[in-house]
Formats: sequence, structure tokens, C-alpha cells
Amino acid sequence: MPPKNSVLQVLTSPRAWLLVALGFASGLPLLLVGGTLSAWMTNEGVNLKTIGVFTLVAFPYSLKFLWAPIMDRYSLPFLGRRRGWMLLTQVGLMAAIAAMGLVNPRETPLLMASIALLVSFLSSSQDVVSDAWRTDTLSEAERGFGVATFVMGYRFGMIAAGALALSLSQFIGWPRTYWSMAALMLVGVVATLLAPEPQGQRPPRTLTDAAIVPFVDYFRRDGAVLALLFLVLYKLGDAIAGGMTTPFFLKLGFSNLEVGAITKGVGMVATIVGALVGGALLAKLGLRRSLFIFGALQAVTNLTFLALALVGKNHAMLALAICSDNICGGMATTAFGAFTMSLCNKRFSATQFALLSALANFGGRVLTATSGYLAEWVGWAGFFGLTVVLALPGLVLLAFLPEGLAMPKEAPPMEEPPPSAPPGPLSATAR
Repeated sequence: MPPKNSVLQVLTSPRAWLLVALGFASGLPLLLVGGTLSAWMTNEGVNLKTIGVFTLVAFPYSLKFLWAPIMDRYSLPFLGRRRGWMLLTQVGLMAAIAAMGLVNPRETPLLMASIALLVSFLSSSQDVVSDAWRTDTLSEAERGFGVATFVMGYRFGMIAAGALALSLSQFIGWPRTYWSMAALMLVGVVATLLAPEPQGQRPPRTLTDAAIVPFVDYFRRDGAVLALLFLVLYKLGDAIAGGMTTPFFLKLGFSNLEVGAITKGVGMVATIVGALVGGALLAKLGLRRSLFIFGALQAVTNLTFLALALVGKNHAMLALAICSDNICGGMATTAFGAFTMSLCNKRFSATQFALLSALANFGGRVLTATSGYLAEWVGWAGFFGLTVVLALPGLVLLAFLPEGLAMPKEAPPMEEPPPSAPPGPLSATAR
């Protein structure tokens, strides 16, 4: 990529702000059925057991690959194969989030759980088609900044559904807060209406093809299994560490306010900065070198938590740990997202991206459940040292991934050649 493709140039691009807006629409619903809903239920006096059971409403996020083939196969009669599904899920989310504001979680918990489950389903479905739209639209050179700007919007959405929603609830109450959040989904609706529909890819002929051919297409490539293993291992150490950071801070004696302000406030900003820096460096370093360097930095930053465990409660060390971890984590997330996109065939990118991301997160989620046992067994310093070691296998495996992994051995047959799409605003040639 030419050096002129800078962060400032990208942030003044119309395509970049479409990605920010679509990321915002994807990040907004997550906390509305998670931490923010838990806060509402706590305010209403709902018991902890019920609040704990409510975490199950997020289950569709882990199963979205099951219905992704439908979104690959069928086009709605408006806006095209990708934008039509995006608009449908966004309008559905506006209605479902607004409906949550009509229900009291203490008086009718089952009804609230049902609506929250619907929000999770629609939100995970929006993620499927948004990921597919990015994969289909962005060129190889644009993926780094494309992921970075999407992550930035996603974090903005989480801030709106978290800190902003909690603050609003103090002044206008929870029902009006959820109605306000529903209105914010208009950001995604406008972006979808303005976004270009990806061109040049013929959808699978049948639903069976949409469900089966993506697997055949992927596993016929050299190194396909190694790539799956890499997806599981690359962020494993970071995922296990992340599962215990908040209890770790509280055990050291930091208050809830201190942890919230630094981890949620400063941490969110640091992640956005890291994602943008990662996008800029990825364009210069290339994907493989970026994956290695960012992954190594992501692992090394866990040593700052080890240092904090040794020195005890120290605000400067806490800020250093949070900032370095989130900046490097944001950089690694950008490279990781670009790599996942590179593995997807655009004919069925919804299914392949949903499946690959689900598999990548599965190992981390399963092993994160053991993080508490590990911390008790080896102590905090040993625990964070171990997370650095757990990051090494993924970095080593990167050296064994064959070149050209993203390309199938033979191009899938097409009845007619796809038309060439003009370069978008993020493209260097367009500038």
C-alpha cells in the first residue's frame, strides 16, 4: 500500500464512516441483553439466580453459523443479498429493543427473556451479514483499515449501550433508555441504505449447496486444518487472561469505580487506538508479519499484569497494564479479523466467516472456564506468566501455514465472469 494511505486519509473516507456506523449497529445490542440488562434487573430487585440464568439469552451468538447459509443462499426482494438482510435485522432490532422497554423484568421475567433472546438472534444475524458485507466489499489492501474502523464503531456502540445507557437510566428511567437505544439503531439503517451492494458473486444454487459447499470449499485447501488450529490458538492466552482481569483488580483492592473507569473508559479508547494503529501498520507490514508482531506484543503485555501482581495496588501500573494490553489487543484483533476475511470465499462469506469466527472463539470460551482454577493453583503472577506461554503455540504455528492459504486449489465454476467493481473510497487506486 502506498504510504499516503494514512489513518487521517481513511477517517475522511465515506466508506470508513459507513464501516464505523455498521460497527456501531453491531456493537449496540450486545450489552442491552448483557451487562446493561443485568443492571436494570438488579435495580428492580431481581434475585441473582435469575440474573445469572439470563446470561443464556446470548447463546445465539455462538450458533449463528447454523442459519448463516440461509443468508448466503437467499436474497430479499429489496437492496440485494447483503444489504437486504442487514436492513431487515436492523429494523427488527429497533422493534425488539423498544419492546424490551415495555416490559418489567421483575414482574414478567419470562417475557423479558423471550424478547432479549429475540434481540440476541437478530443481533447475531446482523453480525453474520455485516461480516459478509465487509468480506465481499473490501479488497485485500483495504482489510486492515476496514476491520479497524468497524471495531472502532463496535466499541462506540458498546459505550452507548453501556456507559451512556446506565447514565440515562438515572434521569429518564429504564423504559425510555431502551427506547432511546432502539432509536440509535437508525445509525445502522442509514448506513445500510447508503452502502453499496457487493457485486460480482453468484449465490449458491440451493440451500444444501449453501450449507455444504462452504465446508468443501474450505477444506480442499492446503493447510486448512492448520489454519483452524491457528484461529483457536492465536488469541488463546489473551482470552484466558481476560477472563480473570476484573476479579484480579478487585482482589488487589481497587474499587468498582476505579476498575470501571480505567478498564471500561480508558480501555475502550485504547482498543480503538490500537485497532487504528494496527490497520495502518498492517498496510505497511503485510498480513503475516502483522499477525506475528501484533500477536507477540499482545502476549508480552500480559507481563504488565504479572508486574502488577508483584507490586500490588498501584494506579500507575494499573493504567499501564490496561493501556498496553488494550492497544496491543486492538492491533492483534485487526490483523486477526483481516486474516479471517482472507479465508472466506465471497460466494458464501456469511457462512464461512460465521463458522470460522465461532470456531476461533470456541476454544477460548471453553478454556476460559478453567481460568479461575489456574489462578488459584499457581497464583496471580504465575497465572499471567502462563498466559504468555499459552500465546506461543499460535505464533509458532504461523510459520507453518502455507502461502496462498486463502486461495482454493481450483476456482469454483462460474457460469459467467463477475463484473469488475470500481474501487471504493478506501482503495488506494481510488485516490
